[in-house]
Amino acid sequence: MVWVLGGLAVLLVIGAAYVSATLSTNGPALLSAADRVIGGDRGTSELASISTGPHPAQKLHVWGPDDRNPDDAPLPVLVFAHGGGWRSGDPAGYGFIARAFVPEGFIVVLAGYRLGEDGIYPGMLEDTANAIAWTHEEIASFGGDPDRIVIAGHSAGAYNVVQIALEEQWLGRRGLSTSDISGVIGMAGPYDFAPFDSDSTIAAFGHVEDAASTQPISFVRADAPQMLLIHGEEDMLVRPRNSRLLADRLNEAGANAIPVIEPDMEHNGPITQLAAPLRRNTDMVELIAGFAYSVTTVEELAAQTSVPVQDETR
Repeated sequence: MVWVLGGLAVLLVIGAAYVSATLSTNGPALLSAADRVIGGDRGTSELASISTGPHPAQKLHVWGPDDRNPDDAPLPVLVFAHGGGWRSGDPAGYGFIARAFVPEGFIVVLAGYRLGEDGIYPGMLEDTANAIAWTHEEIASFGGDPDRIVIAGHSAGAYNVVQIALEEQWLGRRGLSTSDISGVIGMAGPYDFAPFDSDSTIAAFGHVEDAASTQPISFVRADAPQMLLIHGEEDMLVRPRNSRLLADRLNEAGANAIPVIEPDMEHNGPITQLAAPLRRNTDMVELIAGFAYSVTTVEELAAQTSVPVQDETR
């Protein structure tokens, strides 16, 4: 009986932490802690923590499988940029993202960028582009394939990766092209949010005279990398029209964008469903991994690989 009560107490603590993860400013770290307790390490570990600049937030964390051998074929790479309204967040708190996708066959890079006054536009884009460039240059040392990089982000991080994929100057400054990106995954991202009318957007972008120059929707082009744009229909923070509109404009231009609008999902849903225990009850991991594999599959196998969801709303 004591053992049973003790087990229930642990589950209650974990459950409380899990619920808090969607509500508190330290939510991702709490979510990651709960994920590790409930789901375990899943054969993954952090391989390196790298500084990409003089500011403490200019850093990234590389994750990979525990049992990888030096002679194994290089794996596709998923670079993830966190959300937080361009004013909060730490890639160190997103280990649950790595534990979701390393077992699916990826090297995962959790990318940080300057926040608040230190990271106002275009700082957040410069830092995210630097993280992608570092990945392209160095990831082979960690078992990743620099020619198969998918960039992903949630909320503010989704803005970062989508803007970098559409506006060519950011990677161009690092000697790269947007064609060096195999695909893009945006989760609950803002892509058409001018004029700036919220505290976070005013703080990060309010100093820019030409607001349109900061908007992903302004840089739609036919040769954009393939995109998967995931959004919750019940997202009250970043409205799903952002993903619908961007996907429509990209497809009209001749690019390839897949909008997936999830009924009954709110703003944090796309990432909370990547953590245990929800990871076992959802196909969000399958959706994202399936898309990432479809855009990183070598040419001779491409015909055998398909994106798992083509419909706008599931």
